[in-house]
Amino acid sequence: MAKVPAAVIAAGGLIGGYGVARWTKKRPLGGVALAAAGAVAARQWQQAAGTKAAVGLTGAYVAAFAGSHPLAKKVGAWPSVFGVAGTVALASWVVTRNSGQ
Repeated sequence: MAKVPAAVIAAGGLIGGYGVARWTKKRPLGGVALAAAGAVAARQWQQAAGTKAAVGLTGAYVAAFAGSHPLAKKVGAWPSVFGVAGTVALASWVVTRNSGQ
């Protein structure tokens, strides 16, 4: 079975976490989705590129989540979430592209 790339998991976690929170009206449930995807992505980053890269990409994931909130006030919620998700996915791809992830 093919492994889902960490970049897709991370972007999906940001988008899915927001979607779950918005549609269920339960922010903690969205946080669970966000954290679960982040944990899976972090494990793949560590396996693919090492601990330093995993720590850096996990930091970027958390920063993207936090940064999406003020950005949403300027561009709207969904554009903000898609923008930060794309940024994290690109960073993940750049760091792990030589490992087959």
